[in-house]
Amino acid sequence: MTTVPQQKDAPADQGTVLLEAHGLSKSYGQVQALRDGHLQVRAGRVTAIIGDNGAGKSTLVGCLAGMHRPDGGTIEVRGEPRTFSGPQAARAAGIETVFQDLALVDTLRVWQNLFLGRELGAGAGPLRWLKRGTMRKEAATMVGALAVNVPSVDARVNGLSGGQRQAVALARAAGWGSDLVILDEPTAALGVQETAKVEEMILGLRQQGLGIVLISHNFDQVLRVADDVFVMRSGRTVARRETEGTTGQELVGLVTGAVIDPHPFGNQTGQS
Repeated sequence: MTTVPQQKDAPADQGTVLLEAHGLSKSYGQVQALRDGHLQVRAGRVTAIIGDNGAGKSTLVGCLAGMHRPDGGTIEVRGEPRTFSGPQAARAAGIETVFQDLALVDTLRVWQNLFLGRELGAGAGPLRWLKRGTMRKEAATMVGALAVNVPSVDARVNGLSGGQRQAVALARAAGWGSDLVILDEPTAALGVQETAKVEEMILGLRQQGLGIVLISHNFDQVLRVADDVFVMRSGRTVARRETEGTTGQELVGLVTGAVIDPHPFGNQTGQS
């Protein structure tokens, strides 16, 4: 039976390693989309993944989200090796993913989208019914935790702005007891003001102690929001930087190959 969304009474300590991926590889027939993917995500930090189209970002994230089974490499969640048979297994491990399409149903209300596939019910057999009041109340709590301007949990999604839709998707991802939220280009289709609001929400999730993975082509956004940056090129993770010690120019150079890091991970992640 589906349960009410978990509230985080004791979030992981700042800097705790929530997830590590080492040497992930994935091929589709003769095409090797991922050759040597590495990532480390810590609690209370935003970790960005950057790279050109075809660099392997989506495939790496797909492996972490349970969408793809990697051909090689390891994934550790809180220090324990894990394999994911599908997205539900990744969610059970505390990993939620918000893809670009947001996976919202426009004709449903906000509260219905937040509980889509996780509906709360009572009774048994033909006498089973949905606990609509409980779901509305919990949905309001989930949205309120992000301090976002969604008109009402009874509003239909097709009447919301792009930023409000993103807020609903973020509330759903963060509201189910997740430790780590993966965001795939969360502001790609938004204007300046709504982008700023979504970035505020991301920083709010970071403050709550969640680990955030951000895929973004916007290097200014990465430098504003992220703490750590992993750079991918040709299916490999080729560099790792902290935003406090890098520049947009260096990130561009690492993405294009104009700058080569002979020691991509150094002593910061323990990877080689």
